[in-house]
Amino acid sequence: MAFYLYQLSYSKEAIKSMVTSPSDREAAARKLIEALGGKLHHLFFAFGEYDVICLIEGPDDKMMMAGAAAVASAGTVSKSSTVKLMTAADAMAAMAMAGKATGAYKPPHG
Repeated sequence: MAFYLYQLSYSKEAIKSMVTSPSDREAAARKLIEALGGKLHHLFFAFGEYDVICLIEGPDDKMMMAGAAAVASAGTVSKSSTVKLMTAADAMAAMAMAGKATGAYKPPHG
C-alpha cells in the first residue's frame, strides 16, 4: 500500500456553505476513500495555503487520482496537491540502491 499527502483549498462558495450549514467532511472523505479501496488515516483542517490536509493510504496511484478527481469534480475545491510519500524503511532501501548505482552515473563537468 502507498501513502499520500492530499491537500486542498475550498472555494469561497464551499466555505460559505460550510459556515451556513456545517457538515462532517472527515466522514465524507472517509466514505469516498474506502469506496476506492483506501484508508483515511487523518484529516486535519489547517491554517495557511491549504484548508484541509489528509494522510491517505491506498493500493496504488490510480486510487488516489480517482479520489482527487472525484473531489475536484464536485466544484468545491479551488486548488489541491497530492504528494506520494514513502516510509523511512523504503527510503533507506532506495538510498542503498542509489549507493550501488552511483558508479554508473557520470555527472556533468563544467
